[in-house]
Amino acid sequence: MTPAELDSLVAQIGEEILARIGGGLPARKGEGLNLPDQSCPGCQQRCPQTCVRNTKEIVAAGADRVSASERLTKIDPAIAALIDHTILKPEATRTDVLKVCREARQYGFASVCVNPYWVPMVRAELAGSPVKVCTVIGFPLGATSTEAKVAEAEICLRAGATELDMVINIGALRSGGHEAVKLDIQAVVKAAHQAGAIVKVILETALLDDHQKAVACSLAKLAGADFVKTSTGFGPAGASAHDVALMRAVVGPEMGVKASGGIRTLEDLKAMTAAGATRIGASASVKIVEATGAGAPSAHLHA
Repeated sequence: MTPAELDSLVAQIGEEILARIGGGLPARKGEGLNLPDQSCPGCQQRCPQTCVRNTKEIVAAGADRVSASERLTKIDPAIAALIDHTILKPEATRTDVLKVCREARQYGFASVCVNPYWVPMVRAELAGSPVKVCTVIGFPLGATSTEAKVAEAEICLRAGATELDMVINIGALRSGGHEAVKLDIQAVVKAAHQAGAIVKVILETALLDDHQKAVACSLAKLAGADFVKTSTGFGPAGASAHDVALMRAVVGPEMGVKASGGIRTLEDLKAMTAAGATRIGASASVKIVEATGAGAPSAHLHA
């Protein structure tokens, strides 16, 4: 397929998807779900762990992975098995990361997601457990070269990572460089799949219009990625139900869709799962500890 043919294809896909969902969802360009009138009093941005009932509704609706930060402690073990336990803040120390690993082993989280530097240590800490080692590639901007992303991916894979969350080249996408974006994703996917790992492609939807989101999803699917994901958590806004529905409409049932960022209320959670999210990313909350009274970890569930 030539670059011109690819441009034509993704343009057609984008137009078709937007036409298909245009009448059913309001456009919320550049806007996440962080609406002041929908936030709980004293909100600490940790909704999945704030209310066990809300989180169980996500699981019942079909989610197979959720995310939470390093502040998580005791949670319902059935929910724990769905969580990417995440610590990506740049100031995280060795002690911080070790704490996350201990929590992941204890409660059976799906993965521990860290910056590449920590992958070897996390692999060692999780040895003998079913918890996956997840890391980020080209994070959080996505603006490095494809060669750098592939090199970073290969280093992380050799070090023990089994899940890679890569950021697309956002500027190239916004410039109409569809072939460059596809090849960028494809190169990382090839390296990951050769090592038996999976790739989640982060779009940073707050920086894209609806057509660009549809095109990005199409390119990720054409490149063989396993998931598309809304946000890095470092962008101007998080996920929206509109974005998740658009992403699901583009990729179909074959790929995973992960909503991440700004999911704070029961209405938000229902909107995300109803829109087609199969994983939910959110910050952690101590309140879930009080709500669940978790016991021993349950069997690990793979994505």
